[in-house]
Amino acid sequence: MQAMMFPRRVSQTLLSSLAGLAAVVCFAGAALALDDPPPGFTALFNGKDLTGWRGGDTFDHRKLLAMPPAERAAQIKKWTDSMFEVSAKTGKPHWYVENGELVNDGFGAYASTEKDYGDFELFVEYKTVPLADSGVYLRGCPQVQIWDHTNQREFSNGAEKGSGGLWNNSPGAPGKDPLVLADKPFGEWNKFHIIMVGSRVSVWLNDQLVVDHAIMENYYDRKTAVPKFGPIQLQTHGGEIRWRNIFIREIPGDEANRILESHGNEGFQSIFNGRNFDGWAGPVSEYEVKNGAICCQPSKGGTIYTKAEYSDFMARLEFKLPPGGNNGLAIRYPGQGDTAYVGMCELQVLDDNYEQATGDKIDPRQAHGSVYGMIAAQRGYQRPIGQWNFEEVTVKGSKIRVELNGVPILDGDVSKVTEFMANSAHPGKDRTKGHFGFAGHNDPVCFRDIEIKPLE
Repeated sequence: MQAMMFPRRVSQTLLSSLAGLAAVVCFAGAALALDDPPPGFTALFNGKDLTGWRGGDTFDHRKLLAMPPAERAAQIKKWTDSMFEVSAKTGKPHWYVENGELVNDGFGAYASTEKDYGDFELFVEYKTVPLADSGVYLRGCPQVQIWDHTNQREFSNGAEKGSGGLWNNSPGAPGKDPLVLADKPFGEWNKFHIIMVGSRVSVWLNDQLVVDHAIMENYYDRKTAVPKFGPIQLQTHGGEIRWRNIFIREIPGDEANRILESHGNEGFQSIFNGRNFDGWAGPVSEYEVKNGAICCQPSKGGTIYTKAEYSDFMARLEFKLPPGGNNGLAIRYPGQGDTAYVGMCELQVLDDNYEQATGDKIDPRQAHGSVYGMIAAQRGYQRPIGQWNFEEVTVKGSKIRVELNGVPILDGDVSKVTEFMANSAHPGKDRTKGHFGFAGHNDPVCFRDIEIKPLE
């Protein structure tokens, strides 16, 4: 059946968000000598001392937070004390302030913000010396690279490609190397403009795009995503580096969704017109359209689905959950029967705090983003209840990938699953075609901006 497609809606919110982003980028070009933060930004460095900063190192932030409070405080104190140790060579501390600039001699612990950040936009200017090697850690993860692109000893590591890349990404991974060489000559100030949403990072160096919305890998455990929150860290690595004009702005959820929606959207078409259930089948009377969204009615449910069928595809949507909310995405659903078993799968849509909200314990394969009963997703990347979440699902053959709010939380292959929750087989998991839909479970879960891109 031919898919019923609706014109792709470009919201005024998206246009405003992108216009604002463009304005900030343009402003960045004029920000080189400013000491005041741009509108909406906060200065991380006050130009006088290290108020708001502590010591840090290349250390898994999750493990730091998991330490007993006394042990964590002792570790942070040890790092912080090393920042102010006096160098025998210079007679100055490893970190000090001079002429409104934050200076590091290349030694001591890293300067780390006391505050942790989630989604953010960051400006930072730096000036370094030949043979230097430094970087900016994002949420405590290494790193946006800074180094001497003329240092032939580091050419084997990619130094000749310049600064700004996500150097600790896997070889060949997007973002590992900068797109262009944008470093200025030594003695001049360089400026970074960094946007991080979920695991997605974009970097401009001296107003040139060097990393384009790439996934930042978790250096400490590549099987899991980067932390949802963590500090900004200025790395020390053997050569003097000076910093100034360090400004940050926290990005709210709706704006983060618009940023995610604005990348890689070629070929997507809306499958919901925002007014009624044209193009949909199943128990649509159990659902309602509210403010341009499909919402399951309280105490009702069942699986509604597109009249069109899909084989390989990508789906994009936003969803909003009530406390303890439960629903699911029907993948290659045949049009009747229990969605989780007769279709290829049901991808869970569930409050990450479901157990606390309901008192019921769940199997890891029931958590949000999981292939229900078969493959568990990573938890902890939803926005607070009442906010809209952005999700992208890719289905190719027997493989399924789920990205939530810019974070890859599942990448699995149902053909390789041999153990099932409660030993309940999933006879539909090998289906190669079917409908897309929502599997309601009595909770008022809502979906909007629902788009599909066929991959056949």
